[in-house]
Amino acid sequence: MTGPTKELNGVLLVDKPTDHTSHDVVARLRGKLKTRKIGHAGTLDPMATGLLIMLIGKATRISQFLISLDKEYTGTIELGKTTDTQDAEGRVMETRPVPELSEAQVRAAMAGFLGDQYQTPPMYSAIKIDGVPLYKKAREGESVEREPRFIRIAGFDLAGFAPPRFDFRLRCSKGTYVRTIAHDLGEKLGCGGHLAALRRTASGQFEINHALPLETLLEMPLAEIETRLIPIHEAAPSVAL
Repeated sequence: MTGPTKELNGVLLVDKPTDHTSHDVVARLRGKLKTRKIGHAGTLDPMATGLLIMLIGKATRISQFLISLDKEYTGTIELGKTTDTQDAEGRVMETRPVPELSEAQVRAAMAGFLGDQYQTPPMYSAIKIDGVPLYKKAREGESVEREPRFIRIAGFDLAGFAPPRFDFRLRCSKGTYVRTIAHDLGEKLGCGGHLAALRRTASGQFEINHALPLETLLEMPLAEIETRLIPIHEAAPSVAL
């Protein structure tokens, strides 16, 4: 006869695979860890990969602190096509010719996004209006007015240039919709564009090189997973529980 499962508490860094929602990751780890008390600190879209901060047991209490951390991403923007979701998962709404652009022109356009600003969230988002997620309204063909949100872009750098695609690195505040930045940059360059790929590489002091792929974690013994947990007092030393 086995005894009760030991309660796990702490922060677990996961490298989220593509085609998984953040909720999918929660559900799969809930089954592995045999606990209901599990959540995450900052959603990633299904097509995105990278750092997902999982909160296990009592660590769910520091959710708001970890969600508020600044984020870092790498990704790819494709010019010439706009989509209804502003990323590669959406339906192409318009195709336009891409002008001959130099790296200097693209860098200059990217520099215009730096600093404090207000961003209007996309219709395809989980933000709720009157209790209904915007993406449900969008699927029904409805468009509603969204309140702009304050964001800060600390860095937006060109990392690779091969028109009509180019790679970027982005450092931003919480709540920033990277696909909206991709869309808006495409408009600024006069040809439209969408987010073709996205990977979260850091959230505050937490970095992707300290995370493990989800499938690796699911194959590990519980005792080994426990050694990967970051204690709550280390993850959020300034938060009093």
